[in-house]
Amino acid sequence: MSRRSSGSAIRVRAPRELRRQRRHRAHSCWDHLVVAPLWPLHGANLGTLLRTCDAVGACMAVPRFSWVPEALERGNTLRRPACVHWVNDPPGWLERQREAGSRVVGVELADEAVRLADLPAARVRTVAVLGHEQTGIPAEALDLLDLAVEIPMVGHGSSLNVAVAGSLVLYKLAGLL
Repeated sequence: MSRRSSGSAIRVRAPRELRRQRRHRAHSCWDHLVVAPLWPLHGANLGTLLRTCDAVGACMAVPRFSWVPEALERGNTLRRPACVHWVNDPPGWLERQREAGSRVVGVELADEAVRLADLPAARVRTVAVLGHEQTGIPAEALDLLDLAVEIPMVGHGSSLNVAVAGSLVLYKLAGLL
């Protein structure tokens, strides 16, 4: 059943049709695309970003802060397990990712940053690093980035929240935008 207003050329797919077209089970760790909000400020944004991970087939790497598991559980409205990697030492973890051959891309306002529109899809295992919503990626982690990407903004704000910024970058890295 599709919803159509009289004369509309747009057909909205019914939920049943969408379920038939998509994965029937949660994906395991594909180990290709990992979003890493390693210095989170707000728990609600982590849960929202977890939904995007499911949508694009990515995993999430998060710090072992006491409040993070509850934030992820509360935000995971899919009611299925998600691929989450737990990180004890963010700079050390990023260094190990690079040593293992991963491309480390940071979302940051930097002179050398490429615009989001120019970011190519991930062809190798890629870690997308998100910093603190107020202070960004800490200085000790900036040198561990292979590339910085900037999300252009025309308003007065200097940054987007972690969920919005991470979602935009994940969709671009996944080749879905």
